[in-house]
Amino acid sequence: MTLSEAIKARHSVRKYLDKPIEIAKVATLRAAIERINHDSGLNVQLVLDEPKAFSSGMWKYGQFSGVRNYFVMAGPRGRAAGEKVGYYGEELVLLAQTLGLNSCWVGLTYKKIPGTFTLRDADIVHCVIALGYGTTPGVQHPQKPAEGFYECEGEAPDWFLAGMQAALLAPTAVNQQKFRFILHPGNVVEARTVFSMTGYTDVDLGIVKYHFEIGAGKDRFTWKGER
Repeated sequence: MTLSEAIKARHSVRKYLDKPIEIAKVATLRAAIERINHDSGLNVQLVLDEPKAFSSGMWKYGQFSGVRNYFVMAGPRGRAAGEKVGYYGEELVLLAQTLGLNSCWVGLTYKKIPGTFTLRDADIVHCVIALGYGTTPGVQHPQKPAEGFYECEGEAPDWFLAGMQAALLAPTAVNQQKFRFILHPGNVVEARTVFSMTGYTDVDLGIVKYHFEIGAGKDRFTWKGER
C-alpha cells in the first residue's frame, strides 16, 4: 500500500479487537519513532498492551473500546511543536495504515497512566493516537469542496489540486478543518490556521501539511518561509 492509498483507506477507528500487534510491525513503528524523535526534537513513544488509558472517565464520551496500544505524542510546548506533533504523528498514522493497522487521533478522551511513558523537562503530552486492529475499518466523512479551502491567482495547477484533495482527507479535531492554503507565485505554498473554539489547530495544520505533501509531491513546491 502506498501513502496515497493509505490516505484514502485511513479512517478514524474507535473500537478495537483484542489482537496484539505483531513483533515485526512493532519494530517498524519503533524504528520510525526513533528517526522522528531524532529529526524533530519530539518525544514520541509507543505504549503497548496498556488498557487503562481508555478504561474510565472521558473515554465514554469518545466511544472508545478495546484500546490497548497508542502513540504518546509528547514534546515541548508551543505552536511549532504542535505542528510537528501533527506532521510526524500523521506520518506514523499512515505508516500504521500501510501495515494493516487502524488508528485514531485523541485529544482529551484518555487518561494519562503513570509509568507508561516518560517526559523530559518541559515536555507535555499534546495528544495520543489510538492504534491496533479495528473492529471495522471506519467510515469516510462527507468531503467538502476544495475551493473553500484555498486561494490562488488564476486557475490552480493539477498538482496543487491533488494536494488539496489529500489535505481534505486528513483527520482534524472534531472534523473542524480550520485551515487555508494559499498558492503564491513561484509554486510557493502557504498554509494557515483559522480560528477555532475547539483548539488543536496547530496539530491539525501539521497533519494537513503532511497530507498535502503526499498529494502534491514535495518536489512540486516549497512551503512559504522555507528555502
